[in-house]
Amino acid sequence: MILLSLIATLGILFYAQFLLNPRNRGDLLPYTLVIVAEVILVTHALLSMWTILSGRKSPREFSFHEAKRLMFDKKAIKAAGLTDNPELWPVLLDGKKTDIDVFITVYGEDIEKIRATATAALAIRGKHRTWILDDGRSDDVKAMADEIGCYYIRRLSSNGAKAGNINHALSIAKGDFFVILDADFVPKPEFLVETVPFFVNSNVAFVQTPQTYGNLVNLVSRGAGYMQAVFYKFVQPGRNHFNAAFSVGTNVIYRRAAVNDIGGIYTDSKSEDVWTSLVLHERGWKTIYIPKTLAIGDAPETIEAYTKQQLRWATGGFEILLTHNPLSPKRKLTMDQRLMYLVTATHYLTGIAPGILLVVPALEVFFDLRPVNLDITWQTWLLFYAGFYLMQIVLAFYTLGSFRWEVLMLAAVSFPIYISALWNALVKKEQKWHVTGSKAKAQSPFNFMIPQVLVFVFLVTTSIVSVWRDLGNSQLSLATAWSITNTFILGAFMIVAIKENWHINHPPKNLVADPVEYLVDDEPVARRTTVIVPPELADELGVPELTAAKRTATPTHDSDTTDAAGVEQDSDQKEAAAK
Repeated sequence: MILLSLIATLGILFYAQFLLNPRNRGDLLPYTLVIVAEVILVTHALLSMWTILSGRKSPREFSFHEAKRLMFDKKAIKAAGLTDNPELWPVLLDGKKTDIDVFITVYGEDIEKIRATATAALAIRGKHRTWILDDGRSDDVKAMADEIGCYYIRRLSSNGAKAGNINHALSIAKGDFFVILDADFVPKPEFLVETVPFFVNSNVAFVQTPQTYGNLVNLVSRGAGYMQAVFYKFVQPGRNHFNAAFSVGTNVIYRRAAVNDIGGIYTDSKSEDVWTSLVLHERGWKTIYIPKTLAIGDAPETIEAYTKQQLRWATGGFEILLTHNPLSPKRKLTMDQRLMYLVTATHYLTGIAPGILLVVPALEVFFDLRPVNLDITWQTWLLFYAGFYLMQIVLAFYTLGSFRWEVLMLAAVSFPIYISALWNALVKKEQKWHVTGSKAKAQSPFNFMIPQVLVFVFLVTTSIVSVWRDLGNSQLSLATAWSITNTFILGAFMIVAIKENWHINHPPKNLVADPVEYLVDDEPVARRTTVIVPPELADELGVPELTAAKRTATPTHDSDTTDAAGVEQDSDQKEAAAK
């Protein structure tokens, strides 16, 4: 990894030297477009290499391993008869019992998806309380929570979206630490065992784990999932070195005192996770990221879901750039943290750059304007170009295990989303909250990709004219090759949209889910299905029984009723619930 990163860095520098050499400059307009786009890409590539090369040190120090060793008092557990109930083992941190809450944020997801996450959360090793925070206000979800033994919270309004939902829950739950899980992220039993020991350091605000996806079933979900893989495997660990790892809103555990110190989870942006992290870092808190999969969730499977997800994430990044510039002397950040948050705030500009570069071939085809002078042969240009882009592909090939053309496709066609996000941040347009696992009926993908359709028509026209021109000149031009390549990439996206639209209009009957896979340490692992078996069938089937009837039902908190369903509360909890 280090060797490839160093070679890729040299390729970046040689390509930058080639572009910036005045002797190679062509016509002003296309040259300017290329310089703007490539400066964005080159700068981010260099910073990414720097971050990746910084992330070789494990955040697990001696104090972590010692705290993990002493996390459970085995003698006390045995004396209490809890040996076979690891979810009830008291958690010790620095010799003291620790109260932990697990929050599952819900907003209209499929009830069986919520059930799977809640059931797994109840089984996490270490004593904790599991809460379903239902902003979807579903009576079916409430009944399910009663059935399996979860606490349930429903509030009267949806102010503050997900952040407001969590802050409201914090007024009721009183744990020293709290885990946040999106409704589609199923946690592993060892979630607390692998994260809580970090908090033996009193300055740690949160511990973040990766988003690993278990539904890599189509081009969109694979592209979206693999697009995040490099970030979670290599970039976030590098940010640890600079104390700049940020929360991604799920699969994370917070210290309540740290969140109280900043007045709660940040509510003025739909990217509450990054903003909360930024404010915590400004207050001097330390954050930890571990590249260990402790929960499996869902990547967006449709163009609609992908568009809404990327729009929300990108808008939050641009909001930081425009309203909270990390380079400002007002920000109480280290220089390393300033650079890391500048990368975060400008990251989605790299998604706009491909859109800028799409214009360059058309300028040559229609107006005979070239980014480099005619003395530069296409072979020379290709040599320097490959030094940058080919090494990026090799690096991605190594980190992902193979070349993922789905990532290339989504990266090339997402520029309208990021342009829209930049505009939203500029005009301060309020963003609606959307969840990845919503059970609402999917809309036609073409409702969300009109700009891509128009660009595709433009590229087809440009390619036809370019080929006709080259046939007349009896010579293939670089502009033609560039234009045709872009046309094929956009064309592949059109095919994906057509297939998706067909499936929306022709839903399959008697659907049986196909086995899917997720990646753990680069190895595909079959995703398992948990089946709840009634006790009377367990012996017959030869499987261990897993039934909600064995679990003592836990009352619910329902904030829009006068009676909290019989919950035994202390005076502070009663007052908070009444409010």
